[in-house]
Amino acid sequence: MQKVLIISGAVVLTIGLLWPWLSKLPLGKLPGDIFVQSYKYSFGFPIVTCILISIILTILMNVWK
Repeated sequence: MQKVLIISGAVVLTIGLLWPWLSKLPLGKLPGDIFVQSYKYSFGFPIVTCILISIILTILMNVWK
C-alpha cells in the first residue's frame, strides 16, 4: 500500500509540474467528444478522449506487468 501511495503521489507531482505543456494538448477536444453549451449551462463529455486514455493506460499496464 505504501508503494502505491508513493507512486500515485509522484504521478500527481509530475502532472502538476508538466501542466503548462499538458494543457496545450487537444485532450477533451477530439472529434467525437460531446460538448453542449447553452446560455445557462454547459455540459462536456469527452468520450473519445476517455477511450484513448483507457487504451494507452491498458497498453502501459500490460507492458509494465
